[in-house]
Amino acid sequence: MKLKVRLRQRHFRCIPFLLLLLTHFWSVETFQNKQNSTIGEKSETRVGVCCNDTTPPQLVNIKFSSHIVRNEYIVAFDGYYKTTTREKFIAAALNNSGIENWKILPRNNPASDFPSDFDVVLLDETEKLNGLEALSDHPSVRRVTPQRVVHRTLKYVNLTDDQQRKSECTGSNCLQPTWQSSRHMRRSSLAINNQFWQSTGRHTSRRLLRAVPRQITSILQADALWSMGITGTGVKVAVFDTGLAKTHPHFRKIKERTNWTNEKTLDDGLGHGTFVAGVIASSQDCLGFAPDSELHVFRVFTNNQVSYTSWFLDAFNYAILKKINVLNLSIGGPDFMDHPFVDKVWELTANKVIMVSAIGNDGPLYGTLNNPADQMDVIGVGGINFEDQIAKFSSRGMTTWELPQGYGRVKPDIVTYGSTVRGSSIKGGCRTLSGTSVASPVVAGAVTLLMSGVLHRGNVINPASMKQALMASARRLPGVNMFEQGHGKLDLLKAFHILNSYKPQASLSPSYIDLSECQYMWPYCTQPLYYGAMPTIVNVTILNGLGVSGRVTEVRWHPYTPQFGHHLDVSLTHSELLWPWSGWLAISISVARAAAGWEGIAQGHITVSVESPPEDGETDSRHSSVNLSIKAKIVPTPPRHKRILWDQYHNLRYPSGYFPRDNLRMKNDPLDWNGDHIHTNFKDMYQHLRNNGYYVEVLGSPFTCFDASQYGTVLLVDAEEEYFPEEFAKLKRDVDNGLSLIVFADWYNVTVMKKVKFYDENTRQWWMPDTGGANIPAINDLLSSWGIALGDRVFEGQYTIGDHDMYYASGTSIIRFPENGTVVFQKLKDQGHEVLVEDSSVSENVPILGLLQTKASEKSGRIVIYGDSNCLDNSHLEKDCFWMLSALLEFTSTGHLPTVFKERQTEFRNKATDLPQRMEGNHLHRYSKVLENRMGSLQTRDLPPCPTLVWAQPVPLNQSAPTNLYKSQKLLSLAHEDQQQLWNFGLPPRGGPGVLSDILSEEQGGWRNDLSGLGNYEEDGLSLLPPLALMFMSCTVVFLAFRFYRQRTRSRRKRPLRLRKFATALSVNRVPAV
Repeated sequence: MKLKVRLRQRHFRCIPFLLLLLTHFWSVETFQNKQNSTIGEKSETRVGVCCNDTTPPQLVNIKFSSHIVRNEYIVAFDGYYKTTTREKFIAAALNNSGIENWKILPRNNPASDFPSDFDVVLLDETEKLNGLEALSDHPSVRRVTPQRVVHRTLKYVNLTDDQQRKSECTGSNCLQPTWQSSRHMRRSSLAINNQFWQSTGRHTSRRLLRAVPRQITSILQADALWSMGITGTGVKVAVFDTGLAKTHPHFRKIKERTNWTNEKTLDDGLGHGTFVAGVIASSQDCLGFAPDSELHVFRVFTNNQVSYTSWFLDAFNYAILKKINVLNLSIGGPDFMDHPFVDKVWELTANKVIMVSAIGNDGPLYGTLNNPADQMDVIGVGGINFEDQIAKFSSRGMTTWELPQGYGRVKPDIVTYGSTVRGSSIKGGCRTLSGTSVASPVVAGAVTLLMSGVLHRGNVINPASMKQALMASARRLPGVNMFEQGHGKLDLLKAFHILNSYKPQASLSPSYIDLSECQYMWPYCTQPLYYGAMPTIVNVTILNGLGVSGRVTEVRWHPYTPQFGHHLDVSLTHSELLWPWSGWLAISISVARAAAGWEGIAQGHITVSVESPPEDGETDSRHSSVNLSIKAKIVPTPPRHKRILWDQYHNLRYPSGYFPRDNLRMKNDPLDWNGDHIHTNFKDMYQHLRNNGYYVEVLGSPFTCFDASQYGTVLLVDAEEEYFPEEFAKLKRDVDNGLSLIVFADWYNVTVMKKVKFYDENTRQWWMPDTGGANIPAINDLLSSWGIALGDRVFEGQYTIGDHDMYYASGTSIIRFPENGTVVFQKLKDQGHEVLVEDSSVSENVPILGLLQTKASEKSGRIVIYGDSNCLDNSHLEKDCFWMLSALLEFTSTGHLPTVFKERQTEFRNKATDLPQRMEGNHLHRYSKVLENRMGSLQTRDLPPCPTLVWAQPVPLNQSAPTNLYKSQKLLSLAHEDQQQLWNFGLPPRGGPGVLSDILSEEQGGWRNDLSGLGNYEEDGLSLLPPLALMFMSCTVVFLAFRFYRQRTRSRRKRPLRLRKFATALSVNRVPAV
């Protein structure tokens, strides 16, 4: 009874304590706001007040292009030489080449006084390219490549609130079945003029009203590091952009400004460079992440938005000389084959320059990554909005370097806020911009801030370790695949904790492979494995935190016996050298013969061992091992008619040849550069086929390298490549034996090709297409065995077939077809005539679709020809024809002619016209895998051998893996999570970064793990803790208050007076105990 009374009495005492906990959140927020004010007040002058800024959000419309400069060549040497030495090398090389008119172009910039590893030579070359050959043969010359010019156009747009609301999309209503071709087809790589968002799969029936934009630094909790005295001190950060005014009031430490253009100014005439620099290092108003960092401004673009590769190369060399720590590059383009630029980026990172670059603004299309952000050694950044949704403008993976034989890598690396972010204005106030060029300096500023907090760790912090920390600490966005978000959203504080206790090691990206995990592992999770399929290829990036160079010493495949790992055959290949800081691991996965009829989940892991040379003061080599978990779903081999083979081998794209768009109305972006892969610009078509029960495999080799008896249909779409003679014979035999073929072609006309060439005023260079939308002469050669041919006229128009509205965009027509076939006509406009004479009034009935049942034998296959592929291609899709593809597959699978085609067939007569011819003087052989130039004449190469895989020798293990590989990795970081919770609930620990480092070293020993390298972290756990705790404590307060009220108002029995109790005791001769 006494215990009950005491507990009731303490109810009221608990309430003040709980109220103090509730007000603690407010105190932390107040502290952070004061810290913001303190940093802002350090500057002598303040310009405006952040929260009272009424400037409307400004977005940037940017066009970006890169072209070759005529007669100018970059001669790269094998080392750094003085000017006179380089001139002697070039003169010696050209002395006996027959070239008389040449000169070395002067470069007047801050790097001119230092040795260089390249020169720009103006060369009047002969037709036989004697000069280039002589230069390339010189022993001190590493490579000779054309000089390139970059041209960029900025247009700032003010958006009203209504326009902003219209340009945003949240919830499930944002999902669109197709991407319309009305989008601006341009190379937009910096910022954008629209804000569309892709749904992350979370339905929201209500949405918050737009609020005044918060400081990006507060959202990412940079103030927590500022409160510890970490503000960017001691870090050199470079901004490569449009310059910066010396007297801009937002910047505290403009260490150096350099001009690399042909204009005589260092100031920013456009405002983009000022904004980027402000996000990184502004010290007032719209605060940057690292206000005390040393800002090095490189002006590499003119006010006319022109830059040259040689300007960047000189500026990069100067950055190396100045020992820059972090470099932000908010530009990019599709040309990953600009070798001097790519080589110099590698050299930069090899010299411990951490490069951060925007991934591009060509989303939501896949396969639109920009260079250099798509390089393994660069931190590629994508964009999200403040609702943690992937920005629709943000470019998507995969990388396309590896096509057609291989498969792309995961990019971007991480994502962060890139929409309506506030930054410095050219006039001294603040402005709001959107784009991945905004997200890039957010990460660059965060990296600068992080590095300043771990400078005491010395050489441990390098481009690899910084990238490992960012990816391991990133918060995964739910419902978003890895080719959109990479490893997830930037988490500044987690990354700081990891860097404080980081131990040099190797890691992998992705850190595990679960081919059954949707949505993150799209597209792998959409199609199970089965025996006889083309191997599934996963391209894994190896990050080597041990050193700038290294090598893979061992890779082993360990199938798990209890989990049927022996049903998987695994082939492993890897880069010979890990440099700089990275390499690749190609994993080909197939189903063993014993599992041809088996269904289930198979698991195991791959062990990768890495070795690097010892660092200064060390005697032994550095070693690290990391395990890559593998999980795959296996099903019985599907029937032949359900298996489709996509021909990837015969698709060509930019870079570096001029392969034009398939839709001639797309004038702003004439290059076809998205890879033409089922997981890039044909993504929606692929998903449609999977939803209809078809299994789609990719052929990355000639037709001679697949077993036709396994497949029902070969799908040949938008092919630009030539064919080997052996392929003609092989395909004819396969069709005779039951294989079917569907061809989606595109326009081809030599006169139109010459018309769509363009002259670049900056480069003084004509760009001529190497083929049309498709290589019709090559396709005609392939189909000649069946008497089928396509013409060279170009047609366009709207039409209706059945209940379906169709759009024929820049397609060709059928001019020859067997009499026993079915041909469908439609009335279309002569677009070729329109392009040539600007007259769009010519229309006629055009044969556009042909269906043929071949008669070589009773089991012969079927052939379908359609003259336009734009209705399958996400790049310029206006009205999809997926329904028609399903109908055509029904025909090739069963032989049944769909009624919708049967009702519209028209009598067809072959036209006595010449077949389309290849354009004279084309340069297709430069990019072809089939053609080559031998002594001035084009010849077919020798047929390459078919790829053969060497299966790794399995080393079985009698162990089991967790069901969820991602969650199992997060469990490895519980110690880190506990520390993070303490951080969120209280003020930063006192004592500065040194003390925090000691604390984290003791409490976070488990964040690393030998099983899977750098672990991932739960993205939602910590963000939900403050509101959940607040709700819990509020409920507790209400409950205790209610109990206290009931206790106070409950009627109680009156106690007897002490005197009466004493008298009563005496009457019974008993004295109360004391």
